[in-house]
Amino acid sequence: MTTLENPAMPAVHSCTVSGCSYNHDGCHAFAITVRGDNGAADCGTFIPLSTKGGLEKVVAKVGACSRVDCMHNASLECTAPSVRIGPGVGEHVANCLTYQTS
Repeated sequence: MTTLENPAMPAVHSCTVSGCSYNHDGCHAFAITVRGDNGAADCGTFIPLSTKGGLEKVVAKVGACSRVDCMHNASLECTAPSVRIGPGVGEHVANCLTYQTS
């Protein structure tokens, strides 16, 4: 089974962060990392460039999550069925909107 077929990796259901290089009609990153220590769950894969990047198809999954205080985090893996990414506080921040403290 390849990583793309692994059902344990939650899909990035939506991303509304228009300033991210991986977001063009959906997240085109292979996988994202959720991190942060500012009280929010930042998308660690956010890249604010004018150049668009990533894969041809929308297949983004959650590869890792270091927000151990999230109710969906089990051994640094996200157990949510899917996640939504949206703008955070500040100009160059994207957050996991599915994040909920446990």
